[in-house]
Amino acid sequence: MQSCTVRPKEQIKTATILSKHVTFAVVLYALAGFTAVVLRFVCAAVHNFNCKKKNTENFHLKFPQEKNRSDSSGLFFRDGKKRIDYILVYKKSSPQVEKRCTFEKNLRAEGLMLEKEPSMTNNDIMFVKIHAPWDTLCKYAEQMNIRMPFRRIYYLSSYLFLVVCQQIKGWLPKNPMKLDKEALPDLEETDCYTAPFSRARMHHFTINNRETFFSNSTRSRIVHHVLQRTKYEDGKSKMGINRLLGNNTYEAAFPPHEGGYKSRHPIKTHGAQNHRHLLYERWARWGIWYKYQPLDLIRRYFGEKIGLYFAWLGWYTGMLIPAALVGVFVFLYGLFTMDSSQVSKEICEANSTIMCPMCEETCEPWTLSDSCVYAKVTRLFDNGGTVFFAIFMAIWATVFLEFWKRRRAELTYDWDLIDWEEEEEELRPQFEAKYSRLERVNPISGKPEPFQPFSDKLSRLLVSVSGIFFMISLVLTAVFAVVVFRLIAMEKFASFNWNFVKKNWQFATSGTGVCINFMIIMSLNVVYEKVAYLLTNLEHPRTESEWENSFALKMFLFQFVNLNSSTFYIAFFLGRFAGRPGKYNKLFNRWRLEECHPSGCLIDLCLQMGVIMFFKQIWNNFMELGYPLLQNWWSRRKMKKGGGGGGQNVENKSQLPQWDKDWNLQPMNAHGLVDEYLEMVLQFGFTTIFVAAFPLAPLLALLNNIIEIRLDAYKFVTQWRRPMPARATDIGIWHGILEGIGVLAVITNAFVIAITSDYIPRFVYAFKYGPCVDKGHHHADECLRGYMNSSLSVFDMWDLKNSSKDRYCRYRDYRAPPWSSAPYEFTLQFWHVLAARLAFIIVFEHLVFGIKSFIAYLIPDMPKDLCDRMRREKYLMQEMMYEAELEHLQKERKKNGKRYHHEWP
Repeated sequence: MQSCTVRPKEQIKTATILSKHVTFAVVLYALAGFTAVVLRFVCAAVHNFNCKKKNTENFHLKFPQEKNRSDSSGLFFRDGKKRIDYILVYKKSSPQVEKRCTFEKNLRAEGLMLEKEPSMTNNDIMFVKIHAPWDTLCKYAEQMNIRMPFRRIYYLSSYLFLVVCQQIKGWLPKNPMKLDKEALPDLEETDCYTAPFSRARMHHFTINNRETFFSNSTRSRIVHHVLQRTKYEDGKSKMGINRLLGNNTYEAAFPPHEGGYKSRHPIKTHGAQNHRHLLYERWARWGIWYKYQPLDLIRRYFGEKIGLYFAWLGWYTGMLIPAALVGVFVFLYGLFTMDSSQVSKEICEANSTIMCPMCEETCEPWTLSDSCVYAKVTRLFDNGGTVFFAIFMAIWATVFLEFWKRRRAELTYDWDLIDWEEEEEELRPQFEAKYSRLERVNPISGKPEPFQPFSDKLSRLLVSVSGIFFMISLVLTAVFAVVVFRLIAMEKFASFNWNFVKKNWQFATSGTGVCINFMIIMSLNVVYEKVAYLLTNLEHPRTESEWENSFALKMFLFQFVNLNSSTFYIAFFLGRFAGRPGKYNKLFNRWRLEECHPSGCLIDLCLQMGVIMFFKQIWNNFMELGYPLLQNWWSRRKMKKGGGGGGQNVENKSQLPQWDKDWNLQPMNAHGLVDEYLEMVLQFGFTTIFVAAFPLAPLLALLNNIIEIRLDAYKFVTQWRRPMPARATDIGIWHGILEGIGVLAVITNAFVIAITSDYIPRFVYAFKYGPCVDKGHHHADECLRGYMNSSLSVFDMWDLKNSSKDRYCRYRDYRAPPWSSAPYEFTLQFWHVLAARLAFIIVFEHLVFGIKSFIAYLIPDMPKDLCDRMRREKYLMQEMMYEAELEHLQKERKKNGKRYHHEWP
């Protein structure tokens, strides 16, 4: 191959740099004694100028199955040569024979090859195996602008420098969290460039083997593209495999797995049988929960979209480690100071402090010391570290999102997704079918395409928004019902005959309310999914990404309101409008509104969050793994009995071909990764929005995510059919939702600390009314002496003609005593506390938002070295294309006997 021509100044500069690298490499290797290694490497470099592809689209392993393609593994046609790229499944008893025949005839006309095979477990099931020949792959790869490896020259200095770096890394201690090369022998460092495939410039690309040039995931994506746009009847609207699946012409359509995920022989001695086996051994097993994920291998097998999800999930889980550690320290601080807290001591020693009855009929006065345990537990979550932790988590959310942008930029570069954003996304077949009669010219492609009139889009959007508000109102109605239940339960537990329940009526009320609320949440979630699906389809989104974003936004709004509405009630409304003894506010003039405990309402909020977060994660994990396991077990049980369709009685599952095995697995959700992202985003909201009330939330999230990664991996590899590999450059609308949650978290934590927590009342008392006002600064607990007496007001029970032997009782509020000139009016301390609460909210929000903005400004979305590499790549791509075209033309001229020169023709 001809080397590229350079100008004299660049020759001098290149020679200088090259000499420095060579000198540095020679000195190091002379000292280390690795001359033999260098010689072997240089010899290999001289004989190999082809690049190892950066995004490894031509990645291929010589697995044991590949050695004998005539076996019955179910990966090839009967001839053992044509690879199966896609599987269609239909029932012989289906009446849609004409549509199916027309569709398959048109598929053959598009260049695909089809072969039918009956099921071994059910005589009514027929499989259609699809293979895409080389010419068809090239044709559609060019149409879809699929990037493929472009050849490149390796320079000697680069090889030497690479070897030096690898040798230095070998001297350093190994990171136990990384997968070594023995575990993943196929994952090699690659550093070359790719370009959109073109049949006219096929000689530019590195095509060592036509059968492995396009990876299995790329082949499946090309076939899926054809299936989506092949007609089954005359007319523009009668096309696409999705419509055929909807009208039961076909039962399923999926790319096949690359074989079994288990082997009789150990992977260390015999190697991996296929990519699926390698993923199971090095990713999906529980024994390697502490290892990093093989993201490149995940991307190769499942596509970039699923690869980005697991990359984001791994990044989120790693970032939870510092948040969990700080949360545990805050919790331990509260645990160690629980007994020594001045407020807890005063409550536990208040044996003579009579509290007003919790209800007006059957309840009796009670002593403040009865709630000693409640006060100590409150101290665990309402202590001096609460403010610090809230600020830390707000900054943590910003750092997490900003560094994820940088990580995403690196992944999109490594996976050749930088230019993919500029490509025009394909229309959904449903959109084309609905608006096929209305066309306009696309300003980007210049071709006519269907479009949705503005009036039609607006009317459908209004109906969708109305449905969203209706569902949200349904959620609020359910929350109101839970509130009524809490009011009724409060009176019943406060007057319970069992003394243990009577003393702990707060725990009993909150606990039963949370459990009922959780059951309502899980019940309504089933309804929300179906409603969101109907409303999204009603809008007729233009592309798949628009459909997914619209569906994801609806699901998030529904479930966020459903999950957090009761939490917002407890945080900001519980005990705020209860009134006072003698003048309580009542719901429907029947039930007295709920009051906060004398030590605050924060423990109710903490209990609400802890129970919902714990049980929801358990339920989600069961539905993600347990439910598919049960379904697959039932399918295997029917399969052994012949499936009820007259099939063969298969005792050993290994006897089945791959298409039969995949058919008995569960399909991936129809709406893709929405459920996976939704679960994690809702968890992110729980971890940040009310984290001031529950510092252990990051720890629970971390433990759950460690399990979630391996659980999802096991599910994708073993329990689900292989999903269609799709491309994506980011996590879609979820990034904007995460940023919105980060902003909401600052506001809610400010209000939780100022309103729900007792931090501000204690602060005002210590610096304005406590014993340390005129004595300077002392220990915090000493300055809070007498705080409980100051926060409790006095009520005269004889005003209600109460026959109690005690005339006066106490209640939580800042009101004047009954013997004052203005009885039961708010005192000056109330207004001081109120002003301090408002001032804290303003200062906290401005301070945290300022810090967040400053951090976001300091952290660029893309690393500088990555920007330089991208600009360098564009330059080198032009040089390589020049060289490749020049070499090709010179060969053609030489073949034809013509003279040729070293200039551009």
